[in-house]
Amino acid sequence: MPPRSRARPFPVHIPVFLLPAAAIYTLFMIYPLVDSLRLSLFGAQAGEGFVGLGNYVRLLTDPLYAPRFWGALQHNLVFFAIHMLVQNPVGLLLAALLSVRYLRGRAVYRTLLFGPTVLSFVIVGFIWELMLSPLWGIAGGVMRAVGLGAYFRPWLGLEGPALVTLSLISVWQFVGIPMMLFHTALLGIPDELLEAARVDGATGWRTFWGIQFPLILPVAGLVAILTYVGNFNAFDLIYVVQGALAGPNFSTDILGTFFYRTFFGHQLELGNPTMGATVAGAMFLIILTGVLLYLFVWQRRVEVHEL
Repeated sequence: MPPRSRARPFPVHIPVFLLPAAAIYTLFMIYPLVDSLRLSLFGAQAGEGFVGLGNYVRLLTDPLYAPRFWGALQHNLVFFAIHMLVQNPVGLLLAALLSVRYLRGRAVYRTLLFGPTVLSFVIVGFIWELMLSPLWGIAGGVMRAVGLGAYFRPWLGLEGPALVTLSLISVWQFVGIPMMLFHTALLGIPDELLEAARVDGATGWRTFWGIQFPLILPVAGLVAILTYVGNFNAFDLIYVVQGALAGPNFSTDILGTFFYRTFFGHQLELGNPTMGATVAGAMFLIILTGVLLYLFVWQRRVEVHEL
């Protein structure tokens, strides 16, 4: 008779190593999130107690909060759209260029392009404020030198272009993240497939769209959802450059700055932790909706495409 197989012992070391990280994550992430959602279901005044979804109805309809909330949400959608339409395609283009065989200095280019990602928001905001300043910035001089001086404006001080300008600054800072994700995915494609395409006479453009891009489609979905989550959590750059009021005249106000003013209060706006928690809950639901759509729509579509 064949010998009985011994039961493998339970790997005790796995929970031992995971427990500290899980405890820290629960203490500083899960518990504050759950407590914030709990707080949003109670009234702000003493004795109000549990009000259910009353705070959310107030957020969406009360003249004190609704105009600012819908305006911030609209600006956040614009902020996200610019990143999707500019940052991610540029990141894909840079990744494709860095993946060209026999490219000299690839590591140097990769480091220079990824460098702004690790810079502080304070440094990035201060540098771009200096460069775009109409008084002592270099942007006006550079545009005049190339014959485009008539188009220079104090973009950060105008209601129309301020949000677009800040979005492009954010694109400049974070384009390295999608670039590196796409670049890693492109490097993982077997060389045999690319060689076969070259033997068949396929051009570089046709090889990219016919072979490489379909193979990195899951990474494109990952980049999109990371951009979505990051943009709807954005706060730092707007706060550093335009302040808590997200000027001029709230034209750069997004959900992060609206939450900050609602929770802590700023100048004429009184702080209301309960309504601040409600704004945070609304942000969580918006982000959760996007993540669920990614998981149940995009992921299934990619799986079907792979089959």
